[in-house]
Amino acid sequence: MSDSKKWYVVRAISGQENKIKGYIENEVAHLGMADLVAQILVPTEKVFQIRNGKKVSKERNYYPGYIMIEATLTGEVVHTLKNIPGIIGFLGETKGGDPVPLRQSEVNRMLGKVDELAESDEQFNIPYVLGETVKVIDGPFNGFNGTIEKIIEDKRKLEVMVKIFGRKTPLELGFMQVEKEG
Repeated sequence: MSDSKKWYVVRAISGQENKIKGYIENEVAHLGMADLVAQILVPTEKVFQIRNGKKVSKERNYYPGYIMIEATLTGEVVHTLKNIPGIIGFLGETKGGDPVPLRQSEVNRMLGKVDELAESDEQFNIPYVLGETVKVIDGPFNGFNGTIEKIIEDKRKLEVMVKIFGRKTPLELGFMQVEKEG
């Protein structure tokens, strides 16, 4: 096995990726493995929403439940990583076999996606589809659920059919004023 570092994907408890990343960093520093573990990455994307009339951005995990690690998996490294709280195991490993590194093309695609997401702050694609149920998170109808009837791309607005007092009422809302259900 060569000394070159490769990227691996570790499966972790979803929703705790950043906490687990912290555990990994502490463990690596504590055991003096910094020369073997180069980078630990939780791929995230910026998501914009409007809350109380203000535009807020929040980080959302791009691959929930996965952490990318660039490392040389020699000796104790695999064992150490697997024993960190919240880590389920390596992606692609066979029972008793070695973890399988990502191919360079996959790494480039994932890291490229991360860079692309970091750069494309404002210019984002339409995250909604017709007929989808969304929740209004801003404005007088905050808290109401509705169904997307129409997407007005150039204005970045949606026509959402909301049931108000038992009657269906169409509302024109900005992309940022709603969020996906679920």
